[in-house]
Amino acid sequence: MRLAVAATWVEAPLKRFVEEARVQLAVLLHPSGQVLGQFGFARSMDVMTACALSAAINASSAELGRMLEGKPFSGVHYAGKTRQIYLATVPIAGGGLVLLAVFDEESSLGVVQLYFREFCAEVAVAAPSASADAPAFGGDFERELNRNLAVMFGRA
Repeated sequence: MRLAVAATWVEAPLKRFVEEARVQLAVLLHPSGQVLGQFGFARSMDVMTACALSAAINASSAELGRMLEGKPFSGVHYAGKTRQIYLATVPIAGGGLVLLAVFDEESSLGVVQLYFREFCAEVAVAAPSASADAPAFGGDFERELNRNLAVMFGRA
């Protein structure tokens, strides 16, 4: 299993989700794009790109939901010819995270959504409590991002 995490509390829930939902790729991130854990990516550039795009899609779809239904959309699904994506908000105390999952015919949207609900429950318990005073990022976001990616890809 090609699982790497920047936050240790992410490891068990992400590993279980990947195994049970049978996804090919997964990344758990802060809504700003900061990666917390990933599975299946071979290159750090792919993770950074997936996180940036996921954060943008999440923000856009949340705003569209507010405009259309008065509340943010909490999940987005796209079915391609051979692969599908599921992008959804993971609620935690003090906010939320974002999970991107990529899967093929070995799984289905229903299976991914079922195990996503269990994943959300595990993350809610495992996540550290958020302090209202603590910033989401340290003083040097780029250095912290590069350090996290180096740790996840064994270059630390």
